[in-house]
Amino acid sequence: MAVCCDLEVDINGEETFMVNKKIVALYSGRLSKLFGKSIDTKRNLKLIFHDFPGGTESFELILRFCYNNGKIDITPSNISLLHCAAQFMEMKKSTLEKPNLLEQTEKSLEEINYWTWSELLGSLKQCQEFLPIANSSGILEKCLGSLVGRLALTSEASPCASSSSPDSSGFRFSCDTRSTESLKNSFSRVTWWFEDLIVLGPSLVELVIKSMVGRKIDQVIISRFLFYYQKSKFYTATMEEKSKILEIVIDLLYTLDRSSVSCKSLFGILRVVLSLNIKKGVRSKLESMIGYLMDQATLDNLLIPSPNGTNYLYDVNLVLRFLKAFLHRGGCQASLSSLQKVASLMDLYMAEVAPDPCLKPSKFLALAMALPDSSRDSYDEMYHAVDMYFEVHAGLVEEEKIKICCSLNYEKLSAEACLHLSQNAKFPSKAAVQALISQQFKLKNLLKSTDNTRSCTDSPCSFTETGSKGKKDESNEQVVLYAGMLDVSVDNEKLRAHLQGMQWRVMELEKVCRKMQTQMTKLMKSKASSHSNARSLPKLCS
Repeated sequence: MAVCCDLEVDINGEETFMVNKKIVALYSGRLSKLFGKSIDTKRNLKLIFHDFPGGTESFELILRFCYNNGKIDITPSNISLLHCAAQFMEMKKSTLEKPNLLEQTEKSLEEINYWTWSELLGSLKQCQEFLPIANSSGILEKCLGSLVGRLALTSEASPCASSSSPDSSGFRFSCDTRSTESLKNSFSRVTWWFEDLIVLGPSLVELVIKSMVGRKIDQVIISRFLFYYQKSKFYTATMEEKSKILEIVIDLLYTLDRSSVSCKSLFGILRVVLSLNIKKGVRSKLESMIGYLMDQATLDNLLIPSPNGTNYLYDVNLVLRFLKAFLHRGGCQASLSSLQKVASLMDLYMAEVAPDPCLKPSKFLALAMALPDSSRDSYDEMYHAVDMYFEVHAGLVEEEKIKICCSLNYEKLSAEACLHLSQNAKFPSKAAVQALISQQFKLKNLLKSTDNTRSCTDSPCSFTETGSKGKKDESNEQVVLYAGMLDVSVDNEKLRAHLQGMQWRVMELEKVCRKMQTQMTKLMKSKASSHSNARSLPKLCS
């Protein structure tokens, strides 16, 4: 019996099918409602679909189902196409009690946990071609749940990998074996799926990662996969695709715990970002993550060329934004050890950028003042950076030099650095005087501390006290001489000559004080030993 083809169906502009509208409408609620009473008319009609899920391949499966009295083999390789097409065509329970395709696919999905890994991955890959309807129909959620559940089981089965470090070249293990081969095998047990998921698009990977985070899978492994995914997809991606991939990867990394993300890898992404046009908000997230991990950065990481249109060598503004993010750290104050690491790094960075003749004094000062005073035990390295900056920028006015010198804590300069400063014609005279005053203050405190140590001990030996008293008098005379020589009213050359001489005296006095402290320590030990021997003597009988 010949079947009349009275309906022309255009599927997404890909291909046109001639079908019998009555047969197809028997199984499709959407077409049944569309045609209504006109379904029995002999007039030829044309139907155009612009967004049919799965395209012509999917529509052919639907026709096979309709022309075969509602029967079709449902397999993992076609279930995504059939389920989403059935949802689109509203192939639910019909008035004629014909077989329900949507019900059949949902029943088949109950067996999803028995699918092989490749079958599950193939079905998920199909879903990304019609992501919105796959998401709304529920099949995407089922596929994601099964896939992530298997990854979670793999992660739980490899507890040795859970203590991995985001920056280590391989995972660290707490297991008994230490062989390299075991290390590689254990590493592969938790990362075997990396290559398989490369076939997924950025939007689908975003859903996978969010599901993984919800299942409490090790975030170090998740972050490693995201970096791996970004690098792998970049080989064949266009510039526009690269921007989209980076934006999604950065957004996902931002949701992870900061300690699970590699600082080195973030800087790698940053260098790629600099050559692409990505959203400002996404770039700010990347800078915030790097700033949080600033205590793990190296000097090479920070030496980022300045953006186009600027004449200075390195992007100092970017580093200042890193420092701002580091100090805030999501509202948590940075620890002292972290501050000291970053301060040491900044001293190196300042020394590196100081020779740049185009670096403005305001930017150099901002670097010097970015961290609190407590972050540095010594300002010697910063002093040398400032010295280099003054040497290159010889045209600075006195006022600008004084502002930069205000970033130095003279009390935390060593005697050698202060001596160098007093001889340094590049520095303002006021800075040399301040350095001298701070050294005088340090010396007085040192002597006072030594006197306090002596006052806590008795004087068992007259010759020792006499010797100590002589040294103390000598030191006091030197302190008086040191204080009396401070005359800021003399001209600069004389002042510098005085400062040089006084600095040598300070160094000599420090040596004297150290000897006195050593002598006091020995004296206290000697006294303690004498008392101990006296108590050990037996009582004599009368």
